[in-house]
Amino acid sequence: MREMSTSSNLGFAKAQETTSVHHLLFRPSFPGEMRLSIRLAYLFLYNLLQFCGHTWIFANMTARFLTFGGDALADTFYAVGVVMSLCQLLSVLELFHIADGIEKARLLPRFVQVMTRNFLLFMVIVSQEEVQSKPVVCAQFYLWNILDLLRYPHVLLCLMGTDSFGMLWARYTLSIPIYIMSVITEGITIHQSLPYFESLGTYSFQLSLPVSADIYFPILLKAYLPLLAVGACVTVWHSLRARELRLEKWNKKIKRK
Repeated sequence: MREMSTSSNLGFAKAQETTSVHHLLFRPSFPGEMRLSIRLAYLFLYNLLQFCGHTWIFANMTARFLTFGGDALADTFYAVGVVMSLCQLLSVLELFHIADGIEKARLLPRFVQVMTRNFLLFMVIVSQEEVQSKPVVCAQFYLWNILDLLRYPHVLLCLMGTDSFGMLWARYTLSIPIYIMSVITEGITIHQSLPYFESLGTYSFQLSLPVSADIYFPILLKAYLPLLAVGACVTVWHSLRARELRLEKWNKKIKRK
């Protein structure tokens, strides 16, 4: 009887353990946790894809420059323009990441950076074939890729929980002067594209409704230049604040250890 009672108690304990495990796995909060893990996997794959794309662009441009020298500058857009366009189109998703709360970042500086890049790439460079062969386009692509190669690896390391001070410092320190240089090259690119828009009349049209007006795109580009400078100042200010906060947070983390 004692052996039967012991085996019965063991069977009841196993049944309780199985029930508790089943409740743990299929409790109501589990779907939320699954969605969270899917979001993290999505962020990891997105940043990995962007990192691979920009790494390919940077390696292709560097190999062409080392092989052909200055002659490679004129063919930069034809060699990497498609991949660069895809990467810049995908970067629009980052605005939805921040708005949805998947990614913790400030929306305004990211919005300025994404929209100015896409405007310059698709409205100015892609639309004017004469601008695509300018050396400033090669410099522009180099600076954009350096900025992204500083950002995406840092995000990947943070998602894996293996971030380092070197990547943190490079992400929030080196990116500031490089971003300022990229804004300068954006202004130069717009300035060099003005004669082609004036002669060809691209994007210039006459508006009849609601009022009759002539939309002259070169004037809009000239008006866009001061807006670009203002947006760059806002982005640099936010970058300096983010650098101060991130480094302060890292120092506190080191002191706790």
